[in-house]
Amino acid sequence: MTFLSLVLSVFPALVMVGAIVSFLYLCAFPSFLSLAALLFLLYGLPLVVYRLHHWISPIQEGISYLGEKTYSPWWGSHQIQAIYITFPALEAGLRLIPGAFSLWLRLWGSKVGRNVYWTPGLEIADRGLLEIGDRVIFGYQIRLSSHVIKPRKQNLVLYVKRIKIGNDVFLGAGSHLGPGTLISDGTYLPVFTILYLNQKLLNPKVTTQAANSMSSRPHPPAPSPWGEGEPD
Repeated sequence: MTFLSLVLSVFPALVMVGAIVSFLYLCAFPSFLSLAALLFLLYGLPLVVYRLHHWISPIQEGISYLGEKTYSPWWGSHQIQAIYITFPALEAGLRLIPGAFSLWLRLWGSKVGRNVYWTPGLEIADRGLLEIGDRVIFGYQIRLSSHVIKPRKQNLVLYVKRIKIGNDVFLGAGSHLGPGTLISDGTYLPVFTILYLNQKLLNPKVTTQAANSMSSRPHPPAPSPWGEGEPD
């Protein structure tokens, strides 16, 4: 683990401690400044650190190895976002304000279209690695992950790729989208659909049947970026 990895690994704890101290100060000395400080620690600081981190060490799509001595930009970005994965209520409140959550994701680097509807229980692992079109509807408890990690021998293999969703797409409740997922315009995705890495839905007319077939398969049918060999 590099020095920067070590520093960022404690970043979520520092944010949490700072937020608790700011909250106690707000209770003792209520004012606009104390409230602003609390909101900045919860929302502003992680975002600013992430954008600065991305400017210095941008995340590269493709395969990399977490067990090496070199620094992993994805690892650092994941630690910065960990506060929202641990406490999803922080982002759930943003979804109550029309347009606020879409703007939030744009600030992290994602491309989000107009009139996107976000339902409760949504889980996003990589806030800066999404491309979402206009008029997309997300069902309840959908999970989006633009990365996957797989053990191989004495190392951990990381694969990162953006998730891309077209216009006028309906995503059924409980669906899971993996890295490299590509969904074309006008697609209807049934509930509890699992799309593994690099799977593509390009024909909305056969989406329901195809997606149900994909969900029932034990292994992803799409070509694997790992290569032919399985990890030892």
